[in-house]
Amino acid sequence: MNILDSLQDFHDLGKLNEEELNALCGELRDKILNVTLKNGGHLSASLGVVELTVALLRAFNPDRDKLIFDVGHQSYAYKILTKRKDSFATLRQKGGIAGFSRLNESPYDFFTTGHSSTSISAALGYAKARDLCKQDYESVAIIGDGALLNGVAFEALNSVDNLKTKVIIVLNDNKMSINPRIGGMAKHLAELATNQTYVKLKNAIKSQCRSMENGECIRDRISGIKSRLKSLLLPMNVFEDMNISYWGPFDGHNVSELESVFNLAKIYDESVLIHVVTKKGKGFEQTEKYASFFHGIGPGTDINDAEKPSCGTPGWSGVMADTLCKMAEKDDKIVVCTAAMKDGTKLGKFSKLYPGRFFDVGIAEEHALVYAAGLAAAGMKPVVCIYSTFLQRAADQIVHDVALQRLPVLLGIDRAGLVGEDGETHHGLLDISWLRAVPEMTIAVPRDAEDLKFFVSEWSKRKIPMAVRYPRGKASISTVSDGKTREIAEWGRSEILRNGRKVCLIGAGSTVDLMLKAACEIEKRTSISVTVVDLRFVKPLDEEGLDRIFLTHKVIITAEENGLVGGWGEAIAAYKELKGYYDTKIASVGVPDKFISHASRQEQWQMCGLTAENIADIAAKLL
Repeated sequence: MNILDSLQDFHDLGKLNEEELNALCGELRDKILNVTLKNGGHLSASLGVVELTVALLRAFNPDRDKLIFDVGHQSYAYKILTKRKDSFATLRQKGGIAGFSRLNESPYDFFTTGHSSTSISAALGYAKARDLCKQDYESVAIIGDGALLNGVAFEALNSVDNLKTKVIIVLNDNKMSINPRIGGMAKHLAELATNQTYVKLKNAIKSQCRSMENGECIRDRISGIKSRLKSLLLPMNVFEDMNISYWGPFDGHNVSELESVFNLAKIYDESVLIHVVTKKGKGFEQTEKYASFFHGIGPGTDINDAEKPSCGTPGWSGVMADTLCKMAEKDDKIVVCTAAMKDGTKLGKFSKLYPGRFFDVGIAEEHALVYAAGLAAAGMKPVVCIYSTFLQRAADQIVHDVALQRLPVLLGIDRAGLVGEDGETHHGLLDISWLRAVPEMTIAVPRDAEDLKFFVSEWSKRKIPMAVRYPRGKASISTVSDGKTREIAEWGRSEILRNGRKVCLIGAGSTVDLMLKAACEIEKRTSISVTVVDLRFVKPLDEEGLDRIFLTHKVIITAEENGLVGGWGEAIAAYKELKGYYDTKIASVGVPDKFISHASRQEQWQMCGLTAENIADIAAKLL
């Protein structure tokens, strides 16, 4: 029996010696690798924090102490050691454990995380609640260096001194978020990690761990060490200036060193930031060499896939990136922004071809949108490629800084719709609902690559704020029906793909193909020819096209990969009532008003009734 199998949970970690701890870390990595390659997930981040996790669980007791992992994709080892070892094989599968921390999954997950940079704020909330309730536990935030660059994290750091409560912040510094980190704070952390004065301070703190038998005067003794070194403290330490004691840097792959420091932090009576240096993808040659590739992988990944050339039908992200490259070649006003998602949005080629017109601002979505607005105000044509779930963080900037000023910023909304195994925190199911409420915003949903190219090209000729949303997965090159040659419909117009009678199915983007299949199913059951329409423009709606549909059909069914509340199905139903088309029955299929748990994308579509059979059943009831 190996060491991991012999452990019940984290309570048994204290029984292991150094050799056994090192062996355990290797076994944890093997388990994480094998399950993640099979199920998909965030591999390299979790491999990098194995020793850190073991040290945390030896020093802190999550039966009492609150450990909050920022983002949560670094929590796999933590899940295994907190009574989820036997269920870890179900990672990211329907009914299994989530790929991120989930408050409702385990009593050892203290906050639901998925978006970055929330851990310090949440830990402060726990810490202040502890003080108010006169309880006794440690509140610990484990945050990555990339997440620390976000404004939310800085707002939390700024509140530490004012709140007068103790929080322990563990900064996991692997020099990356998904891609290598960028910006001034990245340089600051690099300088801290190599500055010899801080190395001396680190060694002094470690010596206190060995020499002190209790916590008496520990603050004074460490403060005294800092005072003696103060004249040498270069470069400036932003954390110390915010009245947060800075300790480090420490070797993030040395369990005993980390455990000693964490034990010292427990008896230190003020807030402290512990700087830990780790290697993303630690433990395997391929994951270390291609840490960005293995940040997030799909089910059935091979360890050698990073070195294999991509082939087959391009994904939506790639189509968007290629479109922007071709446009930038002819138009020097085209610039592209992203928020730490260069690889995810497939913008690597653009960044190499046009480095002076590509801007990765780090995990700073709000800044990205205002920066793009500034570029637009100065006469440029900025495109912001961003996942739908992360765009939510910049809602105010889109309203106040882009749409209000009617600035020509294009939002390339990636991963719009259901995203599969990443689950609730990463679905893009709200962008249509809230963007529809924004005045001056145009929203287009391409069904294939040809339409996406058309939308982006036409936007560049018009001085308007606009969103083009596209889902996760492969993009159809060109979608036609009834043997027609593909001709791009006019700007602002819907497109009839199949002409029929009585029943009209309206889709947009990813649901167009679903409606074509549903039409075949209905015709097979009823012998009624069915009209299929690609809506194309969610806002403004093609009212002339809708009028023709309502006047010639008795049943209309819409399907959208978005929340039904505030979706375009709701908008079409409202238009029906406004115009008084009372003889026409209408039904909408989409994502219900609840959070959809992790599962495969196909399973999630079935959960939401986005199937040809369900649409045919609805048509039968309405006919």
